[in-house]
Amino acid sequence: MFKYTLQRILYMLLVFTIITCICFVLIRMLPPLPLDPLRSETLVVEARREALGYNEPYLVQFGIFLKNILTDFDWGVSEKLYYGQEVTKIFFEKLPATMLVNFYSILGAIPLGIGLGIFAALKKNTWIDYTISTLTMVCISVPSFVYAFIIQYIFSYKLGWLPFLMKSGTDYFSLEMFLSMLPAVMSLSFGVIAGFTRTTRAELTEVLTSDFMLLARTKGLTKAQATVRHAMKNCMVVILPSIFGNFIGILGGSLIIEKIFGIPGVGGLTLNAINGRDYNVFIMTTCFYTIIGLVGGLVVDVSYGFIDPRIRMGSKK
Repeated sequence: MFKYTLQRILYMLLVFTIITCICFVLIRMLPPLPLDPLRSETLVVEARREALGYNEPYLVQFGIFLKNILTDFDWGVSEKLYYGQEVTKIFFEKLPATMLVNFYSILGAIPLGIGLGIFAALKKNTWIDYTISTLTMVCISVPSFVYAFIIQYIFSYKLGWLPFLMKSGTDYFSLEMFLSMLPAVMSLSFGVIAGFTRTTRAELTEVLTSDFMLLARTKGLTKAQATVRHAMKNCMVVILPSIFGNFIGILGGSLIIEKIFGIPGVGGLTLNAINGRDYNVFIMTTCFYTIIGLVGGLVVDVSYGFIDPRIRMGSKK
């Protein structure tokens, strides 16, 4: 497993470097933004451009860019949205809002999704199973921003229970802040709940018809005991990696949701950087979402081997 994990990490770093290089070169090929000569920050921006080798060939610029990241974690300065400010500082100011909204989403989706999946599997081929399966397919098919508009209309406009936009400020753990995050959390949760429900229902339905489950029942275990002790343990081989993958991957799916609900997070920063042509900010947020996707795939693949020893043994043959 150590050799396999190390190999996957090296492949991940190679892919990340290639993607970053492509994005960097394409962005540097665009005309540079005009600077405001009347602002004092312009001197800082001009100095940073000179240090980053804006007049050098693209590959030389990319080498300087990588060196600054690896040695000082320096991603340059904002040239439009936050004129003259460090991109790293801006990014880490926006990150907590994104992390919390997505954390709350996955935290509520795990028990609901797995619980509905278990219930549907135990009620297989009944109206309960058909209803849950139909709703699951509907929830998976509908984009999260559609849920956002529905939630805003019902809970914010008609009922007035929740605010339209997230409350401003940095007191993220207050009740008022949590309630203002709730519409965004609900919008992100529907698709994740449906995904867990479908995965759990499919795996548990297959396991419940296995020979070892029949053997467990003949030994005197009730259906509930056999399901908890044996069936769920086997289902976790697939469910747990999907939890890890969703926990990491959901961070990449909240760009539009953050914009709709006014969440001061990385998603909104990315869209603002695109609209405002703030290249340095856009490069950092793009690299962030790239590494999120790559780490999510790595965690899922590696977790299979740690959860199920049979997969580790299979790799030795």
